Amino acid sequence: MSAQTVVVLPGHPSEPDVAALLEAHAGFCAQHSPPEDVHVLAAPRLAAEDVTFRCAREDGRLLGVGALRHLDAETAELKSMHTAAAARGRGVARTVLTDLLAIARSRGYRRVYLETGSMEAFAPARALYASAGFVACEPFADYAPSVNSSFFTLALD
Repeated sequence: MSAQTVVVLPGHPSEPDVAALLEAHAGFCAQHSPPEDVHVLAAPRLAAEDVTFRCAREDGRLLGVGALRHLDAETAELKSMHTAAAARGRGVARTVLTDLLAIARSRGYRRVYLETGSMEAFAPARALYASAGFVACEPFADYAPSVNSSFFTLALD
């Protein structure tokens, strides 16, 4: 199996398999971050009108999720990027990221931001974002500076 057989499609946080993966995502973040620095959006918030929620599936099986949250006319934020443990290392997150960035570009956003943990458990996520061209930045939107958070941005061409 390869990431080329993975399709990224609209999804909904209330779908049972999606809800389970989002619960795993929240658990992972809570396990590796102090409570004040867990910035996971709850499922109802991921279903809001200003959020585009996507699911990566292979033969119907959920492999990963990700979301794009509208901040303003020129900027968006990546949220809830998570790959199922059994699917890690297959390029699923990169496939979801590529899809979300294409959506951002199609909507005319000029910049995409994200926040992720600064702890070792989040190193693979930081490496993915760096390899996609994201660079470190100051906190954005309502985020406060924290040693537990890493902030990144990507200028879209």
